[in-house]
Amino acid sequence: MLDSIMHPSPTVEAYLETIYNMRAEGKTVIAARLAERLHVTPPSVSGTLRRMVRDGLVRHEGRELALTAPGQQAAEQIIRRHRLIERLLTDMLGLGWAEAHQEASRLEHAISPRLEARIADVLGHPRTCPHGNPIPGAPAEPEAPHATLDAVAEGSEVRIARITEEGERDARLLDLFERIGIRPGARFRVVEVAPYAGTLTLQGPSGAVVMGLGAAATVWVHLDASHAA
Repeated sequence: MLDSIMHPSPTVEAYLETIYNMRAEGKTVIAARLAERLHVTPPSVSGTLRRMVRDGLVRHEGRELALTAPGQQAAEQIIRRHRLIERLLTDMLGLGWAEAHQEASRLEHAISPRLEARIADVLGHPRTCPHGNPIPGAPAEPEAPHATLDAVAEGSEVRIARITEEGERDARLLDLFERIGIRPGARFRVVEVAPYAGTLTLQGPSGAVVMGLGAAATVWVHLDASHAA
């Protein structure tokens, strides 16, 4: 049991990572939603969760799932590796966002603590991944964002903070965001919100950008109240 806590299998690491990210996004984590996010069957989720509860990585809070202290630590380790690898692949090897995310998902299970530390050193200990999500163990946490883009009022000035892990999982969406400049630090004005059409329109340095409200829900932003309409 001790080895399964200290050295989780890739499957268990994927569950830990997913539970951590869903809770960080403010979502209630139950077995059915976990199965949907991981694209596995409910019986498979139930069996894996039973083993994770037995090993002291996960606990039940009613119907909701939460990480124990060892589970939280293991999740932070795998997420730290993933986000550092993404930084390495984008900043030093020139990969695009979507490809870097996919490659990091493969490599995160294989690198050693020594290599992880060396990557962090080479990169200068970045605070976030390329998509703006905080790297656990970084020197300082980035400023907390205000809201998701779909919840911002017309006339608001926003600065992009991060793309949710749910958004990162969609390669086509990541490609779109990278192409139209939806990246951490970029500034836009919300010029129109059209719930009837399911879209919003942003004005940025390169012109107008139209996106669906579902896509906008995966983008966290800082709201500059002094420039709001």
